[in-house]
Amino acid sequence: MVLDREFPPDLRVENEMESLLERGYEVHLACYTRKGKPREDHWRTARIFRKPISTFCYKSSVGALKFPFYFNFWRSFLDALCRENRYNALHVHDLPLAQVGFELKMKYGMPLVLDLHENWPALLDIAEHTQGLLGKLLSSGKQWRAYEKEYCKKADRVIVVVDEAGERLAGLGLDRRKIFVVSNTLNLEHFRADYQEPAKDKLILFYAGGLNYHRGLQVVIKALSMVKHKPAGLKFWIMGEGRYRETLEKMVKDLEIENNVIFFGEKPYCQMLEYLSKCHYSLIPHLKSEHTDSTIPHKLFQYLFAGKPVIASDCTPISRIIKEGNCGYIYRDDQPGKLAEIIKNLDPKRDKNLGINGKTLVKEKYTWEKESARLLTIYQSLQVSTT
Repeated sequence: MVLDREFPPDLRVENEMESLLERGYEVHLACYTRKGKPREDHWRTARIFRKPISTFCYKSSVGALKFPFYFNFWRSFLDALCRENRYNALHVHDLPLAQVGFELKMKYGMPLVLDLHENWPALLDIAEHTQGLLGKLLSSGKQWRAYEKEYCKKADRVIVVVDEAGERLAGLGLDRRKIFVVSNTLNLEHFRADYQEPAKDKLILFYAGGLNYHRGLQVVIKALSMVKHKPAGLKFWIMGEGRYRETLEKMVKDLEIENNVIFFGEKPYCQMLEYLSKCHYSLIPHLKSEHTDSTIPHKLFQYLFAGKPVIASDCTPISRIIKEGNCGYIYRDDQPGKLAEIIKNLDPKRDKNLGINGKTLVKEKYTWEKESARLLTIYQSLQVSTT
C-alpha cells in the first residue's frame, strides 16, 4: 500500500489493512513523514516504511503534474521497496500517485489497485491552496481531470467510497466491471460512544472536522445568529482546526453569539467520541459541490451509530443515507434561514427515534464488516495469494 501522508492515523487505511491481515495477506505500507517518525515500524503485523520528506518537496505536490520533484521522491522510494520485496499487488491510496503506481505496475508486472478516497480534481477546485494565482498556475483542474481519466483506465481495479463516485467514473468511460464501492463505514469493533448522557438543561449541536470554507460552518453560525436564545441553552461545539478558524471566530464575535459557540480545537479521537456522547444533535454542514456530491465522511456513520440525529446540508450521498434511514434533517447548503428554522424547532425527546433509526441503519447496512468482504473480493479477483 502507498499512502501520501503520515500514518497512523487513517481510519480507512487502518480498516483495510486490518481486513487484509486477518485474511492472511502480508501487508506493507509506504508513506512519508514530516514528524520524524521511524523509517521502519509496525502497525499490528503490517510493516510500515517511511521516508522523510522536505518542506519543499511536500509543497511541490500541488504542482506534481507540471514539475517532477514530488513524483521523483516517490519513484526512488517505492522502486527500492518493490525491488527488495517483489510484491504481488500495489494498492495506491488516492489519485496523486496513480502515475507512479502505474509505472511500477509495468516495471514489476503486478496489478494496480487505485483506491480513491474522494473526487480529487473536484477537491482541488475548492481547496484554499489552489485559489491564489500561484496555486492556479501550479495546479490545473483540467490537467488533473485528464490524469484521473487516464490512470483510472490503466488501473486493474478502482475503489470508490460511494455509488455516486462509481457512477461518475463510469460516465468518464471507465469499465464498470473494475469499479468497486468500499465505503467509509464504521468498524464496530473499535467504536464506542457511550460515555455520558447529554445535559438536560442544554441543547448541544456538535461538529468535528476541518475548519475550512467548504465545510460550511459559516452557514451554521449565520443560522445560530437568527435563533440565539431559542431554544434555551443552545450551544454549538466545534472540534477541529483549519485555516478558516480565525474567520469563523470573528463571525461569532461580530454576530454576538460567543455564548452559543465554543471552539475546542483539535482533540484526540477518543476525546472527540466523549464530546460526541454529550451532544444532542450532530452536524455535517458541508457546502454542496461536485466534491461533496461524490464522497462520504467517516463521521456520518460515527454520528449515526452514536445515536445522534444528523443535521446535514443537501450533499447527495449524505442526504440520501439520512433520508433512507429517517435519521435526521436536511437543509439546502445556501439557506441559513432554513437551518435556523430546523434548529428553532428541535426537540430531543421527540427526535429520540431519529437517533434510534440511525443506529439501526448502521448496524443493519453500513458496517465495515460488509465493506471488508468487498475489499477481499477485489484481491480474490486479482488472484493475489495470502502468505
